[in-house]
Amino acid sequence: MYISTCRCSSSSIAVSRIFYLRPFSRQIQSSVTTYRSSFRCSVNRRFTISLKAQIRTASPVIERKLATMASEHPYKGIFTSLPKTGGGEFGKFYSLPALNDPRIDKLPFSIRILLESAVRNCDNFHVSKDDVEKILDWENTAPKQVEIPFKPARVLLQDFTGVPSVVDLASMRDAMKELGSDPDKINPLVPVDLVIDHSVQVDVARSENALQANMDIEFKRNKERFAFLRWGSTAFRNMLVVPPGSGIVHQVNLEYLGRVVFNSDGVLYPDSLVGTDSHTTMIDGLGVAGWGVGGIEAEAAMLGQSMSMVLPGVVGFRMTGKLHDGVTATDLVLTVTQMLRKHGVVGKFVEFYGPGLASLSLADRATIANMSPEYGATMGFFPVDHMTLQYLRLTGRSEETITMIEEYLRANNMFVDYNEPQEERVYSSYLELELADVMPCVSGPKRPNDRVPLKDMKDDWHACLNNKLGFKGFAVPKQEQDKVVKFTFHGLPAELKHGSVVIAAITSCTNTSNPSVMLGAGLVAKKACELGLEVKPWIKTSLAPGSGAVTKYLHKSGLQKYLDQQGFNLVGYGCTTCIGNSGDLDESVASAITDNDIVAAAVLSGNRNFEGRVHPLTRANYLASPPLVVAYALAGTVDTDFEKEPIGTGKDGKSVYLKDIWPSNKEIAEVVQSSVLPEMFKSTYEAITQGNPFWNQLSVPSSNLYAWDPNSTYIHQPPYFKGMSVDPPGPHGVKDAFCLLNFGDSITTDHISPAGSIHKDSPAAKYLMERGVQRRDFNSYGSRRGNDEVMARGTFANIRIVNKLLNGEVGPKTIQIPTGEKLYVYDAATRYKSEGYDTIVLAGAEYGSGSSRDWAAKGPMLLGVKAVIAKSFERIHRSNLVGMGLIPLCFKPGEDAETLGLTGHERYTIDLPQKISDIRPGQDVTVTTDIGKSFTCTLRFDTQVELAYFEHGGILPYVIRNLSKQ
Repeated sequence: MYISTCRCSSSSIAVSRIFYLRPFSRQIQSSVTTYRSSFRCSVNRRFTISLKAQIRTASPVIERKLATMASEHPYKGIFTSLPKTGGGEFGKFYSLPALNDPRIDKLPFSIRILLESAVRNCDNFHVSKDDVEKILDWENTAPKQVEIPFKPARVLLQDFTGVPSVVDLASMRDAMKELGSDPDKINPLVPVDLVIDHSVQVDVARSENALQANMDIEFKRNKERFAFLRWGSTAFRNMLVVPPGSGIVHQVNLEYLGRVVFNSDGVLYPDSLVGTDSHTTMIDGLGVAGWGVGGIEAEAAMLGQSMSMVLPGVVGFRMTGKLHDGVTATDLVLTVTQMLRKHGVVGKFVEFYGPGLASLSLADRATIANMSPEYGATMGFFPVDHMTLQYLRLTGRSEETITMIEEYLRANNMFVDYNEPQEERVYSSYLELELADVMPCVSGPKRPNDRVPLKDMKDDWHACLNNKLGFKGFAVPKQEQDKVVKFTFHGLPAELKHGSVVIAAITSCTNTSNPSVMLGAGLVAKKACELGLEVKPWIKTSLAPGSGAVTKYLHKSGLQKYLDQQGFNLVGYGCTTCIGNSGDLDESVASAITDNDIVAAAVLSGNRNFEGRVHPLTRANYLASPPLVVAYALAGTVDTDFEKEPIGTGKDGKSVYLKDIWPSNKEIAEVVQSSVLPEMFKSTYEAITQGNPFWNQLSVPSSNLYAWDPNSTYIHQPPYFKGMSVDPPGPHGVKDAFCLLNFGDSITTDHISPAGSIHKDSPAAKYLMERGVQRRDFNSYGSRRGNDEVMARGTFANIRIVNKLLNGEVGPKTIQIPTGEKLYVYDAATRYKSEGYDTIVLAGAEYGSGSSRDWAAKGPMLLGVKAVIAKSFERIHRSNLVGMGLIPLCFKPGEDAETLGLTGHERYTIDLPQKISDIRPGQDVTVTTDIGKSFTCTLRFDTQVELAYFEHGGILPYVIRNLSKQ
């Protein structure tokens, strides 16, 4: 047996890039044993002991092999010490300057991180010197779409994606046992952090006890899920679960989990991660390389599978100047999103640089990095500089740690010092933005990249009412546009019009980690209160910060009480409205909307506003800064021009305009300076390590194999690995498949696998009711991702989905082609499967955009979909389809189903070679139909590794088979 190791890091798990996983290549790192020991109260610490024992009891031949491989590191000559000023050393590191290669100085900083990882992990087996050379020669190799391996230092999860990941890991243990292997081989080999933040819903709002009431409901509703996750934290090694009520995953990552530089067993290297939430990119604002991947990819990374990726191009985004007074980081990120979406950055890194960065706080940078998925990039990266170090001090990191970070990054040419001359770096393409050109804006009503300058909002709204149904249109007849609906709200007279705001939410990871916009919202509320303005009581207002530190500085500043007066009471620490956990609207409001076909609006400080996501009854959804959320709540409508129309009438009877309640940048900066203190962050994160009474009282079994409950509607053993063979099944084509759905452009993962409420008439609702679950206890699709039966029924269940087979009708149904019947998608798919028919999906551009949702690939696979033919795919979703064994195909440029004359009523055959060795990444594939039409597509298996996954039926069967053979 060939054994390989690399004594470098906790990310140096020796794993085959294509065919082999090696048993004794795991590195014992001090990070495993000391990884925030005060935090890991629930980690199973048998890992360190058992692994050391495993190596001690290995044969002498294997021990000699391990020692030989470590001593023969191809780059051992540049493994050098990083001395401390007062004597001693911080540790040792692989020095990029010691390579003496002039190409390094021209590399983008984001590519230098990939280079360092390849050098450190190089063993000429899993990572070769050729891989290192590809990265060194990035300027020439990136345009050629070359493949490189990457090993992230850690993995980040949230509970919506974390529950199915832990379900998969538990199921993989069962599969290992059935194959006659050791189930305990299924264990994370790198640090895994899972933050429970997606479960809290705004059931109670505008109340002093909303936080406690929502947490009570959250635990009652999700007790089974939470107990399962607590079991996972003890059954799996090296896994930390942060309990509910602690904060939003990306803010916790930014303020606490992010290391910037690892020091593991005396070896220094850059922090890096992949996460199962697309907004994992927020950590890029801290100078940490991180991006979102599908849950199945993350599971493979946990198990030591080396990630294979295409060496990306890097767009250089230069910023100059500074923002005008009154312009927020949210205005900036919506502007950047529109620019980059127009430029085209899918599959690329974006690296920000230039003199304008000196005026951008770390929180502002994190806001921009957070929305990388919305502008389509893999990363939106800000290299580490003095502003980064300042933020680390603010959030309570120790001076010793900060000094180590700065010294290491300077020594390895990864630190930007704007006081020194800057080496001109090379980028694949360039963009530039003068910050003074950024104007206040919002985005909507249905996509985050549809930016609307605030001064144009009223005109844009009326255009949307007039326009035909689409991303910027509601097709409301002229005679209906001015109607007023009067109703009674808890005994008070109330009214709604098209554009009336019914939800105003300060929510989401994007903005609630930024003190300037959060305190800015508090100042708007304060000025409004002082002038006598009030938010209408029928508007559902809420405040859901990203961490307890926000609450501390809102209270210290004295601004929370003004937010409370305007109805923005604290409702929980989690994603809430941004992911569709907005809770029910009052029945009187809901009836007024539905009975009169009102286009109601939600305004939220979030990052996603796809139709049907925020709330089923808000067809118009606008992204805005927290201060603007308060302003729109006060105005009560999006049908207003803040420059010309008053926001309301003050207590003195005079008109009050937005400018009267809008704080200056100086006012905000003074409050930030006096109210945001390091002690707040330290105390917040000391507290979350202690959990809370609800969490600590959960009882969990001690078995390493999960005892599946057949009656559970939350946790169910998935069928992926049942009857799994020892040998891979090989590649498959598609024969005479029916088209299950025919889509246009911009079908999101919210359309494919919604996370929000379960409609009372849906197949999922029927399944739950048949098992005794009352409607009030349906919870959300996101909370039930641990049950494949629910999620298969919830696939393509978005009530706003548009399927061309329905000829203009909107909703989660399709035409069953052989009979012509209109059925729910699940019912049609089930019938196709029972009759032995394959199915495919036709789609337009940007298929699978939005959240990194593995169920958007798992669901179609369970429905029997074999291939998706689209104009283009969102990066993570294409990877997820590959990971589940589906075939992704792209129409040739200039072609799509419509130009080819395809209606979706045809039958489709996709011929692929029977040997995987005869298939090439990106090759042309001919698709034929039963009506004589044929066309050529590009096969979107992009690497040899992805072909290996396809041969095995997916990434997880691939990992199981390799681990079982050890």
